[in-house]
Amino acid sequence: MSTDAKMTGDLFEVDKRLSLKPVVDFNHYLLASFGDGPCTCVRCIASTGDESGYTYQHTFNFQGQVTHRRFALTAGSDVLAMLKKAWLSYTKAELPGNGDLALDTVKEFVEPQLHKRLLPLLLASGMVKDVDGALQIQAVVA
Repeated sequence: MSTDAKMTGDLFEVDKRLSLKPVVDFNHYLLASFGDGPCTCVRCIASTGDESGYTYQHTFNFQGQVTHRRFALTAGSDVLAMLKKAWLSYTKAELPGNGDLALDTVKEFVEPQLHKRLLPLLLASGMVKDVDGALQIQAVVA
């Protein structure tokens, strides 16, 4: 096979790991983790949307689309469980229980249009903490 044929063939090959059920499920989960419109929880209504004193963000703006985090689906432990399954399926290795999260590796199995939702979910759920620009997996998540 010529070099040109190999290069053309590579353009049409899709990484089969992206179709594994835990990876597909994580992408669906990432999409379902946010609802349309601003947060309407009691705190957000009482503060008229001012989240300045909140530990974790409730309302997000993804390229002009205002969304809110669905708390019932996105506890840190739930996010971690879904990520662990997808990580194991995609990398064939366990996700480290603490330390730095390799966000670039996670982005490899997250659909490109969902990348903008990934970091906000990880931070807002408390699953990771930004420490000097590195995402540290939190050992105990609520």
